[in-house]
Amino acid sequence: MASDTTGATGLAGRYATALYELADEAKALDQVAEDLRAIARMIAESADFNRMIRSPVISRAEQGKAINEILSKAGASDLTRKFAGVLASNRRLFALPDVIEGYLAILAGRRGELTAHVTSAQPLTSRQLSELEATLRKSMGGKVSVESRVDAGLLGGLVVRIGSRMVDSSLRTKLQHMRLAMRGIG
Repeated sequence: MASDTTGATGLAGRYATALYELADEAKALDQVAEDLRAIARMIAESADFNRMIRSPVISRAEQGKAINEILSKAGASDLTRKFAGVLASNRRLFALPDVIEGYLAILAGRRGELTAHVTSAQPLTSRQLSELEATLRKSMGGKVSVESRVDAGLLGGLVVRIGSRMVDSSLRTKLQHMRLAMRGIG
């Protein structure tokens, strides 16, 4: 079974593996990855979209129609739209964020790439992202793709996670360490 070799497990892993295999057959791995990254951004940026994919109140047909319309307007490929329709008709649209993560992990794993999950207090510029990617590539000794997100609660700095490794240089963490050190003094 393909999921045994990719590390994808569970419901989302099975769907991610199936999507990967379909995209591979259609020679559309990169197009589907691009579509999925765009969907992930939409989920992160729109509370209504997030609610729609998770709501048990919305019928399968309504979810299917909505996701198809949204993805059509976003310019997603037929394969991505049809796959999201299958998720909706099987009442599995709630798993879409995990399917996206699983697909991208499978794609990166098969290509020998590492994915760095970077959280910053403010959005990183394209120059900062490219410099960070180059630094990570040099330190990890291979191709590294950067997935970035913003968490204003960090106050400043970055949190970088690659696999099980994490480097937290955020101002929030430094302040927490100082607070703990100060408690020890008093």
